[in-house]
Amino acid sequence: MNTLHGKTIFISGASRGIGLAIALRAARDGANVAIAAKTDTPHPTLPGTIHTAAAKIEAAGGQALALVCDIRDEAQVEAAVAATVAKFGGIDVCVNNASAISLTPILATPMKRFDLMHGVNARGTFLVTQKTLPHLLKAPNPHVLMLSPPLAMQERWFAPHVAYTMAKFGMSMVVLGVAGEYRGRVGVNALWPRTAIDTAAMALLKERLPVGALRSPAIMADAAHLILTSDARTTTGNFYIDDELLATHGITDLSGYAPAGVADADLTPDFFVPSLRQLKERQ
Repeated sequence: MNTLHGKTIFISGASRGIGLAIALRAARDGANVAIAAKTDTPHPTLPGTIHTAAAKIEAAGGQALALVCDIRDEAQVEAAVAATVAKFGGIDVCVNNASAISLTPILATPMKRFDLMHGVNARGTFLVTQKTLPHLLKAPNPHVLMLSPPLAMQERWFAPHVAYTMAKFGMSMVVLGVAGEYRGRVGVNALWPRTAIDTAAMALLKERLPVGALRSPAIMADAAHLILTSDARTTTGNFYIDDELLATHGITDLSGYAPAGVADADLTPDFFVPSLRQLKERQ
């Protein structure tokens, strides 16, 4: 099960960043990839559309289906899932990658922004999972993967941006529920990076936060590939961290994912997990 050749992957928000990297890794195996995202025309500040993503997927060796889809809209999600099944004959993998972020304290978080984050992150993940599940249950090795963190219930992860943390943890709670309900039938897992990843969203955050060296999205794509090619009957209910997962498969030299000459301890840590520096200090 070390390839996604011929498998059909439904992935939300894959017009750029980590989602696109996961799609391209699958495409190199010869997978079919349905890209469900809102960006149909070029965004004024963010690169990539569903159409540029589809072109890259096909150039990498896969088949692509570009779908305009707001995952907050039930009818749009149903239509996107139906179009995927009509084109490729089924769905083997669902990747919940789409996410909204606003790192604002409570008094600086408009309810419109709160609703967006919860509508995309928690509700959108639940909705996409719900609509793909009937098709996943027909697949020989079905997987659902959330790009969400372990449920680290510590004040320090809530205090600076409670609305975002709640919304992101909502995705992770879907992992627990669906993994338990479909244990032995569907593999349901979460994946999160140890360090911040070099994406367009992170470029925007650099304007307000002290962001340093970043790892490439390729590390998340390679880690996701390991999960999605595992046995879904036994690989489920896990909250994987990219570097830990790679290490369990014998991949410990991660220098190729970082800028040349940057030490691991100098990489920008991500939210919700111990940094590389903290891990080293514990040893």
